[in-house]
Amino acid sequence: MYHIDPLYLLIFFGTMALSLFASWRVKGAYARYSQVPASSGMSGAEIAQRILDLNGIRDVTVRSTHGLLSDHYDPTNKTLVLCEENFYGTNVAALGVAAHECGHALQHQQLYAPLQWRMAAVGITTVVGSIIPFVGMGLLYLAPKIAIPILALCFGVVMVFQLITLPVEFDATARAKRILAQTGAVAPGAETAAMSKVLDAAALTYVAAFISALATFLYYVMHMLGGQRNDD
Repeated sequence: MYHIDPLYLLIFFGTMALSLFASWRVKGAYARYSQVPASSGMSGAEIAQRILDLNGIRDVTVRSTHGLLSDHYDPTNKTLVLCEENFYGTNVAALGVAAHECGHALQHQQLYAPLQWRMAAVGITTVVGSIIPFVGMGLLYLAPKIAIPILALCFGVVMVFQLITLPVEFDATARAKRILAQTGAVAPGAETAAMSKVLDAAALTYVAAFISALATFLYYVMHMLGGQRNDD
């Protein structure tokens, strides 16, 4: 019978605390710096369209959606989605987020390798995500010697996906900062500093996700190898 391991609880609650801290940081930074207007007067939608136009990207649609900070770039449908606050917002946080998502569109246009890897890994990561709850909630207690290797493999896939995500997001943030400086949409000094704090806080959420996946993967690998030694 499988018993709850104190080390697992430490990893679970530790990584949860890290994720909550990262989420708190980005929401706090966004709430604070979305009050800083951009002197250019441009909205997130306007700067997004301008960046796409300047880079000759004509097949990407910019649209708005509900849900604060639900912004993303959809490479399958070539759609740049901004939450309404960032689509219409004329503050430095909105422009920073919009430029970051444009960074992903530029990566797609230029066949940026880590983005290609992440796109290729989405399918298997989705499948793995559906397997983990079933194995973790049921099979782990009924047949731990079977479940633990499966969970180690599954979290290994998730960990690799999160690892690939890091350069994708960091590169998009770096591109956003350069683009906003080059276009003059965000003025040097206080505006640029505020915009950078929002994007840097957002990057922490991806670091937290990777650390969580890595810690859980190593936990199950340790138990898998420990079980094999006990069998010997």
